Amino acid sequence: MSLLQSIQSPRDLRELSDDQLTGLASEIRDLLIGTCARGGGHLGPNLGVVELTIAVHRVFDSPRDRVVFDTGHQAYVHKMLTGRAGDFAGLRQEGGLSGYPSQSESPHDIVENSHASTALSYADGLAKAYAIRGEDRHVVAVIGDGALTGGMAWEALNNIAVAGDSRLVMVVNDNGRSYTPTVGGLATALTSLRTDPRYEQLLDQVKKRLTAVPGVGAAAYDALHAMKKGLKDAIAPQGLFEDLGLKYVGPVDGHDRAAMEQALAKAKRFNGPVIVHALTRKGFGYDAAERHEADQFHSPGPFDVDTGQESPKGRIWTDHFADAMVEVGRRRPDVVAMTAAMVHPVGLDKFQARFPERTFDVGIAEQHAATSAAGLAMGGMHPVFAVYATFLNRAFDQILMDVALHRCGVTFVLDRSGVTGDDGASHNGMWDMSVLQVVPGLRLAAPRDATRLRELLDEAVEVDDAPTVVRYPKGPPPEDLEAVGKAGGADVLVREGARDVLLVGVGSMATTAVGVAQRLVDQGIGATVVDPRWVKPVDPAIVELAREHRLVVSIEDNGVVGGCGAVLLQTLNAAGVTTPVRLHGIEQEFLGHAKRGVILERLGLTPQALALGIVESISALDGETAERDRVEPTA
Repeated sequence: MSLLQSIQSPRDLRELSDDQLTGLASEIRDLLIGTCARGGGHLGPNLGVVELTIAVHRVFDSPRDRVVFDTGHQAYVHKMLTGRAGDFAGLRQEGGLSGYPSQSESPHDIVENSHASTALSYADGLAKAYAIRGEDRHVVAVIGDGALTGGMAWEALNNIAVAGDSRLVMVVNDNGRSYTPTVGGLATALTSLRTDPRYEQLLDQVKKRLTAVPGVGAAAYDALHAMKKGLKDAIAPQGLFEDLGLKYVGPVDGHDRAAMEQALAKAKRFNGPVIVHALTRKGFGYDAAERHEADQFHSPGPFDVDTGQESPKGRIWTDHFADAMVEVGRRRPDVVAMTAAMVHPVGLDKFQARFPERTFDVGIAEQHAATSAAGLAMGGMHPVFAVYATFLNRAFDQILMDVALHRCGVTFVLDRSGVTGDDGASHNGMWDMSVLQVVPGLRLAAPRDATRLRELLDEAVEVDDAPTVVRYPKGPPPEDLEAVGKAGGADVLVREGARDVLLVGVGSMATTAVGVAQRLVDQGIGATVVDPRWVKPVDPAIVELAREHRLVVSIEDNGVVGGCGAVLLQTLNAAGVTTPVRLHGIEQEFLGHAKRGVILERLGLTPQALALGIVESISALDGETAERDRVEPTA
């Protein structure tokens, strides 16, 4: 049996020798690399926290002591050390382990929201609760991968600083990166701490020498305490944290397990809020990851272990957006690009290479990005803020009150909208088209294919008196679908037979709607398919089309509550259109991880399932008509 197989709980770690712990770290890295090579995953962040995580679990007693991970994608090692190594081969696969902490998997996982900059707030509340209840428990918050660039983390630190009896240890996993190198003034401050770790050693030496002088005693200690800030400013400017009243330990080599244990044990004895500053390298221990310039294998797809070469995946929606943005930037010198620590993942790297002075990476700070974009718009620029759809949720107030209220021309481009699959509940971008419906003046576009993405982006940046949104899903786009006609600003994709069913296919679901129409026509049911292109506001031409058909069916990869279909139904009611409407979308639930196609099939969002339901609806309408004709015969 390997060492890793013998670890069923963190307590088993305390029985291992130094040599065994070194061997265990090697086994963990091998399993990380082999598993991610087959199915993808967050490899780089976890290679960087192997020794750190071992140290945390040797010093603290999980699950009695709570360990909370920020950006939960760095919890793979934690999963292995809490009895899940044997299941690790199923990582991010349907029915297998989640790519993030999961309460349903283990009592060692308490927080499973994987959005960044939240762990300190969770940990603050937990530690306060234990203090009030008189429970002898510690809380450890592991924060890193750029999460300290998020404002919420600093809101938490502001409160933690005055929680004197809070048994909270904050481990700053400082690898200098989020996806790419961490940006901003905070990054500069942390870098200065990384560069010279001499403060603690010098302070200890001075303290020992002063207290050894006969007759000085307490006076020497007081003098040393008065020197403290000056020493830190001169040698390692960690006053950033201590000015908040927080005890600081470090910097510590995060890959030196023994040093990490010593630092954590010291922090634990303090029995108050403490920051332990650990220096790590993303991708540590795997040459291909350490050499990877873009993101140190932050989240690669399947790859060859020996070469580090990723398997070809073809062009995805993001690639088409990347090219379109460069063209927009070439044509429009007033267009600037914004991202929240995700230049490469959202496809702004090409724009940045071509127009570096017009590209702004604000760190993991979506709220700031949205309001800064409003300021840019007020100053005569047109910002394009590219962000994963799920992360836009964090900036709703700023979109509403800072951008829309001031009628600012800002374009939000939402990557990975709808069902994203492998990353699970927190990453499915299924809320945006419901949330954004309530924003006055906002216009929302959902392209069905790559050509429409370019067209709609061009149209969006022409709007300078209101916010615009362009959203698209994860993965490769479908083949281009050309229109057979127009209805106002919408594209008619299919018009076959009688005007029985009007199918409104939103964005990527337009292809699905065409598949449904083909099945209906085969059953002798007339079908019209329309792609709205702009789904907010509702195009009046679609209202008139609905009036002409027997049944309206909307299909979207967004929450069904408050989504495009719901708003279409409200609009039809307001216009006096009595045509029955069937809404198809994502049920309001947190979706587990599985491939996008598997989830869509389970939700009934496939051509076959939808067509079957529509045939039944048409049959029911035919039955109602026949019954009405029987009861009320024509004179």
